[in-house]
Amino acid sequence: MSEGETARRLAGYGLTTASILYRMSDHPSLLQTYVWQEFDLHPEFPELRKFLAFWSRSLSGALHSVTVAHQGLIRPAEWRTVGGEFVLH
Repeated sequence: MSEGETARRLAGYGLTTASILYRMSDHPSLLQTYVWQEFDLHPEFPELRKFLAFWSRSLSGALHSVTVAHQGLIRPAEWRTVGGEFVLH
């Protein structure tokens, strides 16, 4: 793990998964699902917002709804000091 990646994780970045429902351009009454996953910052989600802006600008399928799930990679309960050390041999 690189130093920059560790800093991002400590800053609150985590795995974000978005389930995107969109209307098919040829058949607007039908919905299609697209799953997007990336490391992103909760609660602003700048990477997801950039992706959705690109989608609206460049793709013909109109967005219907977006469901977002986020899991932080480092939580306070996992970050603690070590009280001792055992040395073998």
